[in-house]
Amino acid sequence: MSARVLDPAEIASRAQAALSGSFDAPSVTDVEQFVGGSSSLTYSAHLTTGDERRRIVVKVAPPGLEPVRNRDVLRQARILQLLGDVPEVAVPEVLATDPGEPVDVPPLFVMSFVPGESYEPQLAPARSTATKREIEARAYAAARMGAALHAVPTVDPRLEGERLTDLEAEVGRWTRAFGSVDDDLRPGADGVQAKLLASIPASGAPSVLHGDWRLGNMQCNGSAIDGVIDWEIWSLGDPRLDLAWFLLLIDPAHPNKTQDDTGLPTPEELTAAYGEASGRPIADLDWFAALVRYKQAAASALIIKNNRKIQQPGVDIDRMFVALPKLLAWADDLLS
Repeated sequence: MSARVLDPAEIASRAQAALSGSFDAPSVTDVEQFVGGSSSLTYSAHLTTGDERRRIVVKVAPPGLEPVRNRDVLRQARILQLLGDVPEVAVPEVLATDPGEPVDVPPLFVMSFVPGESYEPQLAPARSTATKREIEARAYAAARMGAALHAVPTVDPRLEGERLTDLEAEVGRWTRAFGSVDDDLRPGADGVQAKLLASIPASGAPSVLHGDWRLGNMQCNGSAIDGVIDWEIWSLGDPRLDLAWFLLLIDPAHPNKTQDDTGLPTPEELTAAYGEASGRPIADLDWFAALVRYKQAAASALIIKNNRKIQQPGVDIDRMFVALPKLLAWADDLLS
């Protein structure tokens, strides 16, 4: 079945109707789709109520598909609503939801627009206007905010029914990815997998996980993080999964690094900041560091495989190909 193309006027009408429960005579105009994203569709729009006009964001599940897993936009809205009650975690405000009539009329939710830049200092192709001091402050703020996220009680009714991310299953997920690619895209992957499975640490108490915790998913202004975005793959699981991923992307030894002298603190400094904010020791972090390197290598292998079939503009396949074996060797060293 081919996906139905969504009419911006339809989105405006549905968003306006959903907002009418909380706002007096809302008017939604100027609906435009953001470029990128495949798990859900994201639109910019303007909301006018009385004399106030402000920018908003509308997230819509893809039409013609069941709104499940990372396409479940109402699940994303639920975690944002829950975190809206946590002052230490900055997220957009959910303004309204509409369950639609899946699969033909996809669910949607409306949230506030958070201005700012989402900038990955070490891996971005271009520099930001932020100073080194501001980049440093953002990184420390992200570490502390991650600790606050992971401290959110998981007994909240809005989290009922959420499955826990099992560490063995997480290894298996990326092992299956490696099993689907050519041999030149998996140098040493079997050995890393075996070492990971042989040394799985005990899991801690489950936490709310973002799933892609990094500065590139945070709307920042100056030194401040004003909103964490992109909650499509949030889950419950071991908080060290988020922490290790965050630390990987700011590690100066990352083989995909494009810039030096960014102002970023070291992984050790950010680990200390996270540990101080969380108030608990962080054990077995090398295992999680190895896992996220294995994960990024597997994700890179999948991207390269797909681009060998259909080339996508803007994807630096050669750079990924060079970095892939380095990530796997790095993971192997951490496990050794």
